[in-house]
Amino acid sequence: MRVDLLTKEYPPAIYGGAGVHAAELVKALRESIPVTVRCFGEPRDEPDTVGYPVPSELDGSNGALQTLGTDLLIAQDVAADLVHSHTWYANGAGHLAKLLHGIPHVVTAHSLEPLRPWKAEQLGGGYRVSSWLERTAFEAADAVVAVSNGMRADILRSYPDLDPSLVHTIYNGIDLSAWSPNDDPDLVRSLGVDPDAPSIVFVGRITRQKGLPHLLRAARMLPGDVQLVLCAGAPDTPEIMSEVTGLVRELQQERSGVVWIDRMLERRELTALLTAATTFVCPSVYEPLGIVNLEAMACGAAVVGTGTGGIPEVVADGVTGAIVPIDQVDDGTGSPTDPDRFARDLAESLTAMVSDPDAAAAMGRAGRERAEREFSWARIARDTLDLYESVLS
Repeated sequence: MRVDLLTKEYPPAIYGGAGVHAAELVKALRESIPVTVRCFGEPRDEPDTVGYPVPSELDGSNGALQTLGTDLLIAQDVAADLVHSHTWYANGAGHLAKLLHGIPHVVTAHSLEPLRPWKAEQLGGGYRVSSWLERTAFEAADAVVAVSNGMRADILRSYPDLDPSLVHTIYNGIDLSAWSPNDDPDLVRSLGVDPDAPSIVFVGRITRQKGLPHLLRAARMLPGDVQLVLCAGAPDTPEIMSEVTGLVRELQQERSGVVWIDRMLERRELTALLTAATTFVCPSVYEPLGIVNLEAMACGAAVVGTGTGGIPEVVADGVTGAIVPIDQVDDGTGSPTDPDRFARDLAESLTAMVSDPDAAAAMGRAGRERAEREFSWARIARDTLDLYESVLS
């Protein structure tokens, strides 16, 4: 069995969970089968890995058209028994390769365009193109992988013409050797954080789905001795960056201990912050699974996360952390129906966690155990290989 795996993100160009997933899945799959990676961007040094730049004729064009142009180049080169694409960026290439070469196409959904309408702010009319690419690929795919049961339900709701028997749940995983407790208080101090004081850590891009503005409003209700550490960058739009910047500045004027790190941290820095954290927070309003939660759990941090998407399938409420309830507007944005209440509930859960550090530490240990038991990449690779074999049979 030969597989071509298609992805926009691939090392060293990774900025989100989909890229982490693709890299780790490839590494695990290559233990058993040949896998060629076809990714966006510059040439890669890694064997059996090919990078595809945007065609020069499309320089300066809408981002969705640039994506489609890259997809055409990738589809032309596919040479495998099966093609597996990740995110809408590569779905077009996978669908075209299926038609062109007569091979099965497996899609992994890391997010869904119908549930990210704010992307229109970033892509303009290209959002309609990305939505068309995703729908076309999903509805013609031989199998669709959801990274959580919550995501599977979202897929079937968003694309009701899909045969439910073709939609399979295979969780994201975590590299348990790379993401593990890293007790390095000096490194934590060098990042502007006191390892001996209680801290709440957020990690994520500055985008609507990550819920950072809700966290910043909740932070006004936290105990005064708690540090809020924001590892946040890569804004989707100038508008969301402006909103977050304003909220952070207001918060910093009201209280001390607000640390904003806007650069991409090295893994050793991030694992040190997570190990020192009293709790990790994931205030997302849309999260198919949330690899950041797995990363935090693997480092032994308790997690406070929103009760949406796949987060409750990762964070065991009362065991490895706490789930904050949210009632959401039914318009695709995931916005809370009552933002003030959501902020209060988030603040209440975070306050309870930092007020009992011994209980938080016990939840962190349970989180590490759960990550080892349920989310190893070896297990995810086995499930993926089983799916490939069923599609090819």
